[in-house]
Amino acid sequence: MKKYNVAVVGATGLVGQTFLKVLKERKFPIEKLYLYASARSAGKKVDFDGKEYTVIELKDENIKNDIDIALFSAGGSISKEYAPKFRDKGAIVVDNSSAWRMDKDIPLVVPEANPEALDGQNGIIANPNCSTIQVMPVLKVLADKYGLKRVVYSTYQAVAGSGQKGIDDLEANLKGESSKNYPYQIAFNLLPHIDVFLDNGYTKEEMKMVEETRKILGLPDLKITATCVRVPVRMGHAVSVNVELEKPFDLKDVFKAFEEKEGVIVKDDVSKNVYPMPIDAADTDEVYVGRIRRDESVENGLNLWVVADNIRKGAATNTIQIAETLIKKGVI
Repeated sequence: MKKYNVAVVGATGLVGQTFLKVLKERKFPIEKLYLYASARSAGKKVDFDGKEYTVIELKDENIKNDIDIALFSAGGSISKEYAPKFRDKGAIVVDNSSAWRMDKDIPLVVPEANPEALDGQNGIIANPNCSTIQVMPVLKVLADKYGLKRVVYSTYQAVAGSGQKGIDDLEANLKGESSKNYPYQIAFNLLPHIDVFLDNGYTKEEMKMVEETRKILGLPDLKITATCVRVPVRMGHAVSVNVELEKPFDLKDVFKAFEEKEGVIVKDDVSKNVYPMPIDAADTDEVYVGRIRRDESVENGLNLWVVADNIRKGAATNTIQIAETLIKKGVI
């Protein structure tokens, strides 16, 4: 099996560390591994698959020219500056930030939904927002089978979506201390406020879900609205998805279609209290769907409850799945 030279940019962060965990678990074929981070973390030792690696400071002169694929999770400004530099040295960059997602020339990819978008890549590929990623496999099934008319998202997003600082705030609040990252206490509370507010009254997170869904599914005129809420859960996002379909459907057929979809696990037996929960999705790579039921208030309406580990499937795993798909396609 051919092996590849891999760079992880932002290697000491929460997602960067999860990159390494998932690369090992999925036995990604690595020849050389380069770990990059800020000057603050440079020189740290990191163990990976029985070997010790030294973290390299991210600066121009340290970019290697033999990197096949670079996995970025270092923030939007870093991605804007350094992704083109890695690409110019011959690497394909898969970026976890929002920097490139809505660039018309950059593919925005969830492999279970739009792998064909990788055929037109130019060296930089965007990984979608965590909440968007987890609903794409199930929405793709519905779009292909019935057509989509309207989508309403209501999210319940874990503090890990804010990185380590979000987890730290929850832990601090549980000890009676104030939040440093969030504007209010998150423990025993809900914050209908993720990212900054825009002029239209929506948050940036909400508009990300709207715009990214349209781009990934190739449906620029799809009617979508979203409300994104931070909840006092450490790990794992949940999304209530209300969908109006173009065509009539049989619920048994919907269940069957989800059960046959790669990467999707149906957990839905309300007679036995079986439904997806963040605690079940923790440290897994699948998307879980349940509470599948007809919305009787509209024609061809459907309600879904979708749960996934936001740091794995919602970030690290999807990024690595993109890299795996590039290999399958013979791009690298």
